[in-house]
Amino acid sequence: MSRRRTLSPRKKLALLVGAAAVAGGGAFVMATTSNAAPVQNASNSTVCQGLATALGNNQTFIDGQRAKPDAQSQARIANREAVIAQIKVQQAASNCKVGESAQGPQAAQPAQPAQPAPSAPAQQQTTSPAQQTTAPAQGAGGGAATGRQVCVGSTVTLSGEAGAPAASSNQFPAGTKLKVTNLDNNKSTTVQVTSVSGSCALLNNAAFEQVREPGKFLIRRALIEKVG
Repeated sequence: MSRRRTLSPRKKLALLVGAAAVAGGGAFVMATTSNAAPVQNASNSTVCQGLATALGNNQTFIDGQRAKPDAQSQARIANREAVIAQIKVQQAASNCKVGESAQGPQAAQPAQPAQPAPSAPAQQQTTSPAQQTTAPAQGAGGGAATGRQVCVGSTVTLSGEAGAPAASSNQFPAGTKLKVTNLDNNKSTTVQVTSVSGSCALLNNAAFEQVREPGKFLIRRALIEKVG
């Protein structure tokens, strides 16, 4: 004849406490998950917009290299793909939608017409029409005179590339010197264009750090000047 085992009141209490702890832990996990911050995107976060623009500019550059390849295209594409991978890491760290891409609004800044200078009185004119020249427009690219503002209205973001402070551009050849000023904090950096990109002026990480505002990856109010 078998004997039926019964649990003592103390053991029953211990089992009930353990079950309650497990249930409470599950509830805590569910609450923690439900309270997680929602993923942001370029439409509601300046940080995410800057990263998305940087990714979009690099992707545009890759597309251009694939459309018109040359002997160096494969190396350039590999470099930019590594940059995009790093931008995606930054998107994840900033709680942004990973892989979101946005092309900068000033990627192909059109030249603005030059304002005509007021005509001088006839008796003061000392140069002939053949000797007169028209100053480059402010919005002009590589043809702009040194010391003139260029790419009027352009936003500036980072390329994600490492190395000494430098810039890349779709309007200025390598060797051109650009001065970029963040009008929101009055910080400036003068850099040399070293490569091609999908926007007027794209700063690498070191150059962007010199003018950025903490936590931001986009300069909305930028003054870009060709200085050399």
